[in-house]
Amino acid sequence: MDGPVGGSRASGGNGMVSNQANDTTTVAADDPKQNLNQVINSVQKTLGLLHQLYLTVSSFNAASQLPLLQRLNSLVSELDNMVKLSEKCNIQVPTEVLNLIDDGKNPDEFTRDVINSCIAKNQVTKGKTDAFKSLRKHLLDELEQTFPDEVEAYREIRANSAAVSNAILSEAHHVEWMLSICCQFFMFLILYILLSVLYDIRVEQIVKGNQA
Repeated sequence: MDGPVGGSRASGGNGMVSNQANDTTTVAADDPKQNLNQVINSVQKTLGLLHQLYLTVSSFNAASQLPLLQRLNSLVSELDNMVKLSEKCNIQVPTEVLNLIDDGKNPDEFTRDVINSCIAKNQVTKGKTDAFKSLRKHLLDELEQTFPDEVEAYREIRANSAAVSNAILSEAHHVEWMLSICCQFFMFLILYILLSVLYDIRVEQIVKGNQA
């Protein structure tokens, strides 16, 4: 009875299974995705072996002793193979997922919560973007009342730049263009504020001169 066990373990530890494990880990070192697939396959094979052991033990008799030992050896060999494969598989599993599994819940709930959180953050970001767009429109309307010619020229430049950007720029370059337009707009706004201050100072000087 001890002979088959020892022989099977020898073949599992130093024979073909070990060589296959070494070949698999070599491939896995070059391809993380392939390594993950190997681990998944090993887990599935282990589950199958456990099911076979359950069937053997549940209907155990004298004739089942040898098949039982063979399946135990196969399970030990597969677990050893799984450990070797897992050493090359660097995957970070969120603690929340493990807690859900321990509680007997569906781990997909974690994915759902993450998606809902992303949606909420996206709505907040969209609200901020809409607020800046509204502020920009309001400032542009105010500037148009005071400097209609300059604002019209600005809009023409913006329209021409948009046409050129749509024709030759990629999406990334388009984002850079939008940032450039925003910078130009704020520079124009600063210029407007400076001109307003200079205008007020000049008016004050004229008033003081008339009073003198």
